[in-house]
Amino acid sequence: MVSAADPGENRTSVWLVAKPATPVRRRTEAPSGLDRERITAATVRLLDADGLTRFSMRRLAAGLGVTAMSLYWYVDTKHDLLELALDRVLGEQSLPAGPYGSGGAGWQDGLRDLARGYRRVLAAHPWVAPLSAAYPDIGPHARAFDAALQRLMDATGLVGAVRTGAHLAVRQFLHGCGGAVRRAPEGDFCLALDVLITGIEARAEAGTKTTATATATADA
Repeated sequence: MVSAADPGENRTSVWLVAKPATPVRRRTEAPSGLDRERITAATVRLLDADGLTRFSMRRLAAGLGVTAMSLYWYVDTKHDLLELALDRVLGEQSLPAGPYGSGGAGWQDGLRDLARGYRRVLAAHPWVAPLSAAYPDIGPHARAFDAALQRLMDATGLVGAVRTGAHLAVRQFLHGCGGAVRRAPEGDFCLALDVLITGIEARAEAGTKTTATATATADA
């Protein structure tokens, strides 16, 4: 049986499915007072209140005062709805805007803001961490998050495999902290984040020195 956090192997993400225009017959027969936004917001509230394991379309419909079948006018599956809810709460986070010049100062504070904001989302919505592991984070808010992280990584001045490794380390840190977000004190999280940032800084400084030495040797 497929669980709420296990979408199975043959499913296509809701963000990759082109939704055809709703036929006239369906528009006129659709339940009044409902739309995808309202259903998604109610899904978030139910997940926050009852958790992922207790979530069901029947419970959601009861909270909205409609039948479970009414929900399927707006979403094809429960998994589609969970993906929509996941991206909706990711949109609660304020993203650092920059700009950050390559190798310039300021990316460290931007990365701290990004990581702490993501941790707050995980703490406020404990179901986000397992859903992020089960579904591809490719909704509009997830893409905006990724774009903000890419700008920060660009600003470190790292290139090539080192930049790829630093980016992977940050991603793993952010996702890894999800399982421990309610156990690890804020101070411990911030300390671990500072250690990560210090490591990135060290590699960036080493790369700058190597480039400067190579340039001086070539000019000699």
